[in-house]
Parts: sequence; C-alpha cells; structure tokens
Amino acid sequence: MLVADDWKDYEIIDASCGQKLERWGNIYLLRPDPQVVWDNGDLFEKYRSMIDAVYYRSNKGGGHWENLKKVRPHWKIEYKNLVFNIKQMGFKHTGLFPEQAVNWNFMIKKIKKANRKIKVLNLFAYTGGATVACLSAGASVVHVDSSRGMVEWCKENVQASGFSDYDVRYLVDDVLKFVRREIRRGNHYDVIIMDPPSYGRGNHGEVWEIEKDLNLLVKLCCDLLSDNPLFFLINSYTTGFSSHVLENILKLTVGKKFNGVVSCGEVGIPVNRNNLVLPCGIYGRWESYDD
Repeated sequence: MLVADDWKDYEIIDASCGQKLERWGNIYLLRPDPQVVWDNGDLFEKYRSMIDAVYYRSNKGGGHWENLKKVRPHWKIEYKNLVFNIKQMGFKHTGLFPEQAVNWNFMIKKIKKANRKIKVLNLFAYTGGATVACLSAGASVVHVDSSRGMVEWCKENVQASGFSDYDVRYLVDDVLKFVRREIRRGNHYDVIIMDPPSYGRGNHGEVWEIEKDLNLLVKLCCDLLSDNPLFFLINSYTTGFSSHVLENILKLTVGKKFNGVVSCGEVGIPVNRNNLVLPCGIYGRWESYDD
C-alpha cells in the first residue's frame, strides 16, 4: 500500500465505527467512511470539543452537514507547493482526496526526471489535484470533466497555487466523446491520467458505467499516447474492484503497445491516534522504464 504520510495541513486523527475525524488546516470534520468497520469508541463523544462540523447520512440517500462551530464557506490547505480550496459539499465531500498525494508525488518525480516537455491529459479530472501537481512539475495539461462546477473549482486551485500563467486547457465534456474526437484530430499525449467514477451521467444524457466502459476507454486512449509515453495512471474508488483489475486492463492495452512496467495497489492514509492505516482506494499504472 502507498501511504500518504507527507501532509502537514491534513491528517486523520482517529477512526471508529464508520466515521473518521480529520483535520483540514485548522478545521476539524467528522465524516462517515464505509471502510471503518472497527470499534475504537464513539468519536463524537471523545472529541466533541474539537469538532467543527459533522456530516450525517440520510436513510433516504445523501445527507447534510451540521456545523457545530462557525465554518468558513471555503478555506485553503497546502501540500508542499500545491494549494487547494476546500469546501463542504453534498455527499460528504470537500473537493479533495488527500490520499492522492502519493500519486501526485509519483507524477511530479516522473515528469521532472523526463527532462523534456511533457503533455498530460487528465480525464474525469474533478477539482484538479493531478492537474495542479503536473503543472507544478512543468508539464502542459488538458483538464477534462463533465461538470462545469468542478472545472471552475480546478481553475481556483490552479490560481491559488500560482500557476495561472502555466500551459493548461480546461474542457467541460463527456470523456468518451472527447477522446474519440482527439483521436480523429490526431492529437497525442505523453501522460494520461484518469479517475473514473463507478457510474456517471453526462450533461446530454451520456451514461458511464465503469464495468462496461473502462476497458473501452483505456483501449481508445492507447491511440492518444505519443511515440514515447511517460506513464498511464488509473485511480478508482469503485467498491469491490481489485487493483489487479486495473493492472490486467493496462497489461492488455498499454502494456501490449509500449515497453514499460505495470504495477497496482492500494492507497491509504495514516490514522494518527491509533497507529492504523485507512485504505482509501486503488491505483493501476503503466510507466516507461527509467532512462
């Protein structure tokens, strides 16, 4: 497991009975997490005086935030030289997945070591954690997401990090449609990153189902890779998906076309008060051999 343990502005303080207590800068949030099936006591009772806000799930789906103290509409946290805007969103989210720092580290190191101009395509790019990381390493980035709100949020993160003048394009589009158009245009990329949802619906009724569509998307993306690609990274939070599923897809697609190495695994975050690690998702990646 790759563990995101380099954070200063974020930590999981404790986790128990389906909940995790997190520090986002100086804001303390208690949120549900389905991976936390162990019992280490009632977090609300243990940390009541510390908690700024709690997210409560609804039996009918969704849920709501209850702010126990005054919480700003948005605030910033930093990871090394990257800056992110944090907000309380519906469905418990905050606009950032801190465990992805392990992948940001990989991207930055790989791009800098390439010592050449790298062109990145970031698909299902959300609020742009990977986009900001790749820009910081000197790459140009095409950022694609079907949600206009998420693309605007990425622009805020890029600006907050001081990268507004860097080479980045923002596109609100259906990923499969965009990839097919890019193939027809003859465009190519040295890096492709994707964070596909389990299920999604586009602005024009397009339906995405990871079990049906992921393999097709990766196969299509092979036609977008340059003659000398650097890496291809897939993140997933789909329940029940093994990281070896992503590894197998990459071996049968990118790995058949280009020389390199395929790897996979879990990502996680330390739970500081009880020396545990919370599993947070999986990754699969193909990467070129180091020069």
